[in-house]
Amino acid sequence: MTSLGPINTGIGTTPGNPAALSIALVSEHASPLAVLGGVDAGGQNVHVARLAGALADRGHSVTVYTRRDSRDLPDRVPLRAGVEVHHVPAGPPEQIPKDELLPHILAFGRFLAREWQIRPPGVVHSHFWMSGLAALHATRELRLPLLHTYHALGTVKRRHQRRADTSPPARIGCEREVGLGCDRVIATCRDEVVELGRMGIAADKVSVVPCGVDTGEFTPYGPVADRDGTYRHRLIQLGRLVPRKGAAISIAALAGLPDAELLVVGGPEPGRLDDDPEVRRLRDIAHEAGVAHRVRFLGGVPSEDVAPLLRTADVVLCPGDYEPFGIVPLEAMACGKPVVASGVGGQLDTVADPATGRLVPPGDPEALAHAVGELLADPAVRQACGEAGRRRVLSRYGWARVAAATESVYCEVLATQPAVTGAI
Repeated sequence: MTSLGPINTGIGTTPGNPAALSIALVSEHASPLAVLGGVDAGGQNVHVARLAGALADRGHSVTVYTRRDSRDLPDRVPLRAGVEVHHVPAGPPEQIPKDELLPHILAFGRFLAREWQIRPPGVVHSHFWMSGLAALHATRELRLPLLHTYHALGTVKRRHQRRADTSPPARIGCEREVGLGCDRVIATCRDEVVELGRMGIAADKVSVVPCGVDTGEFTPYGPVADRDGTYRHRLIQLGRLVPRKGAAISIAALAGLPDAELLVVGGPEPGRLDDDPEVRRLRDIAHEAGVAHRVRFLGGVPSEDVAPLLRTADVVLCPGDYEPFGIVPLEAMACGKPVVASGVGGQLDTVADPATGRLVPPGDPEALAHAVGELLADPAVRQACGEAGRRRVLSRYGWARVAAATESVYCEVLATQPAVTGAI
């Protein structure tokens, strides 16, 4: 028998680029085609879409596997040159909350195994714990290299949400299984490495590669959304409209910021805001605080409208209870805006206090109001923070840098794959 060398590396699959890889990104609930701002559509969708595109820019061929959640979706959709989205039939073809998807994950994994039996990718990179389960099922069977990014950890969610945590009870055990079973974990911040260590996943099995931001789309220059000038200052909170993102804290803080308005961006489409339980809860909080006239809910907005909105802000607020990484601070900093964020998770890495903004304790509206008030009182400091934030993003968080770092981890893993003999 003749040694075949390392199998299924994908190297050399693109003519003229001997280092090209065939890459499978698995993202079971977070499609790169989704409209942002919904309950289950946020930073992971952006991350997967941008990472796929940036890897394609480096000459790789990328397929994103995500669950079919509508009968109208075609099997395959070109996202851009070098990137294709493949809709996986797993469960009914309709929208299902991600916390209810676990019963369909085995079908997802079996589909991947059948697909990759015919055309194996060179490397598999799963995103979120259920994607990891599905990918682990397929890659174990076919002996494919698997890397995993959690995006959020069940241990952290349970610690903060306790009885409000709607994750399946099996989540934490499954996350440990994925971390122990994959070839490498790609964490997005240093805080996550510590948390993984508590789960029994050794630090030498973890590489840290941050999330990124499109520094061409998110820039201080470009279209600016309308701002009527009714209020002297504008604060913006952007993201999924779920309690842990801290919109209630921003609203409570507004009572101490009398010259400011707050735009809450995210959630259902504008026409459905009145029916949303979280919007109703936040409106009640605003009324009780006497600031309802200064809070505007914009609902979910198209991705192309996000940067023009951020450019209208004096300060961007990110006061979440916890934040596995947090792309919004990067988007704001890339637009040259100061950020006041809770000092948790990835925001400890991204927001440099005092250079690019302020870090405050989570769940503390008084501290948030104080930090924001200091920035609003000094335009020169706001400008300096914005300029420093832009420089920080350009030096660390552009997608080209993130993709290069991710590719480097892929290559480290591929270099350790054992050689085998005989036919596969």
